[in-house]
Amino acid sequence: MLGEREIVNGKASKYVWLTYKEVYDVVLKVGASIRSCGVKQGERCGIYGANCSKWIVSMQACNAHGLHCVPLYDTLGAGAVEYIICHAEISIAFVEETKIPEVLKTFPTTGKYLKTLVSFGMATAEQKEMAQNFGLAIYSWVEFLQLGMNELFDLPIKKKSDICTIMYTSGTTGDPKGVMISNENILSIIFGVDHHLESMNEEFSEQDVYLSYLPLAHIFDRVIEELFIYSGASIGFWRGDIKLLIEDIKELKPTVFCAVPRVLDRIYSGLKEKISSGGFLKHTLVKIAYSYKLYNMSKGYKHADAAPVFDKIVFSKVKEGLGGNVRLILSGAAPLSTCVETFLRVVACAHVLQGYGLTETCAGSFVAQPNELAMIGTVGPPLPNADVCLESVPEMGYDALASTPRGEICIRGNSLFSGYYKREDLTKEVIVDGWFHTGDIGEWQPDGSMKIIDRKKNIFKLSQGEYVSVENLENIYSLVSGIDSIWIYGNSFASYLVAVVNPNKQALECWAEENGVAGEFNSICESPKAKAYILGELTKIAKEQKLKGFEFVKAVHLEPIPFDMERGLLTPTFKKKRAQFLNYYQNVVDVMYKSTK
Repeated sequence: MLGEREIVNGKASKYVWLTYKEVYDVVLKVGASIRSCGVKQGERCGIYGANCSKWIVSMQACNAHGLHCVPLYDTLGAGAVEYIICHAEISIAFVEETKIPEVLKTFPTTGKYLKTLVSFGMATAEQKEMAQNFGLAIYSWVEFLQLGMNELFDLPIKKKSDICTIMYTSGTTGDPKGVMISNENILSIIFGVDHHLESMNEEFSEQDVYLSYLPLAHIFDRVIEELFIYSGASIGFWRGDIKLLIEDIKELKPTVFCAVPRVLDRIYSGLKEKISSGGFLKHTLVKIAYSYKLYNMSKGYKHADAAPVFDKIVFSKVKEGLGGNVRLILSGAAPLSTCVETFLRVVACAHVLQGYGLTETCAGSFVAQPNELAMIGTVGPPLPNADVCLESVPEMGYDALASTPRGEICIRGNSLFSGYYKREDLTKEVIVDGWFHTGDIGEWQPDGSMKIIDRKKNIFKLSQGEYVSVENLENIYSLVSGIDSIWIYGNSFASYLVAVVNPNKQALECWAEENGVAGEFNSICESPKAKAYILGELTKIAKEQKLKGFEFVKAVHLEPIPFDMERGLLTPTFKKKRAQFLNYYQNVVDVMYKSTK
């Protein structure tokens, strides 16, 4: 069931496994120990740390005893752990050894609620002393397992409507919101995805192996792992270091690989770089193989039948890089660019599928179908457990009843959350007549799949009164191959748009060399010549896509440092926090507007 890499003499060795029976036995022990601390059904239990076997064991102990599992994670920003402990009134928390100091920092504020702390590893004498001063009981994992050894606790009766987990989601403004997810929500999504995969003969089985590295604190990975457990499959955990991820993949040899677009973008860039540096013959062979296979796939061939010879002599090396057994790559949390999705569908020798959902819809509400090349750039059709409709947004020019229906995506069904914890006001804002308003703008495709084209809130008016839909524009400008990311800004005091761009390092350095612009990457980004070049590329794509004049970007700032969570610019699922972007780049924006007057 659960596997972790054995460390021998400081080096990672093979995966060592716990069977389903072994995990079950430990879950019962952990559950008994929780109950012996006086924690009752319906109370909140925090889990804080990187994915590991003990994370899953703690979560399943919560499920067994009807506790509300509440993931804690510091990427929600400074003070988030303290906020969640207090807001959810967490009385017991399971914590990775290295995170104990972070939890202790939240005292005495959290002392009113948090009474028991359990380390996945050890706890130092100093930490125990500090905890004692706060009236907090702190245990190592081994010590905690002894607590309930001689006590018997019946598992309580649980209902479908009972809350299973409260998952705090960052959103892009305000305090984190506690999304209440019931047992029925999780069961509904498991059966929905299972039915979807089964209908295409791609269902999970006991032979499947999954690499757990995306945070269990997020709904995407949480639901996938529950689905794997339901299927009796195996889950192997990474070592927590992104630099060692490929090494873990090669050792584990997963059959299913889940990723956020940023991970797949890196894989794409790495493969492209390898191909371009492989010499003329290799480069030509890959080009021919790629074109041939893509052509056959566009004619309706399944990816496995489109170019079996080229798969064997060219693309098998890509598959080996992902362990050699991957049959399914699932992308979620943010849109995957069309060029990356197309490329991976051809070269990965596996199905590459985009999905769409929110924490509030218990992850996937849409999943694309394998071997349907027309679904590239879409998130596929709705899963059978979700009802979906579009609602017109007239102020943005989106009509749900037009010949091409566009509007805000609204979802209802058994996978819909039970509301925001202690925030009925916010719940009423987003759930109207049983329909959850996602805030995302979708466009129905003729084949029944959905394309995400915009975000309802990301709209502003320019000084001439024209409305600009910024997310849609960013998706269009992202088609420029020489840039990695773009943030576009405009306001009602100006008649045009400006942008901060993360240029692609390799592409810009290559251009600089060809155009006589000397210096390191940072100084190239400051070069007026480089800015003019990138602005020209943006203008070119704007003309190709027939954008209106007021939608053209008129000035750019080249930012060598990728947009990140460390500076508070992105949410943990890599959505842009627009208010923070403006705050961070206010001086840059002012300079751009002055320079173009």
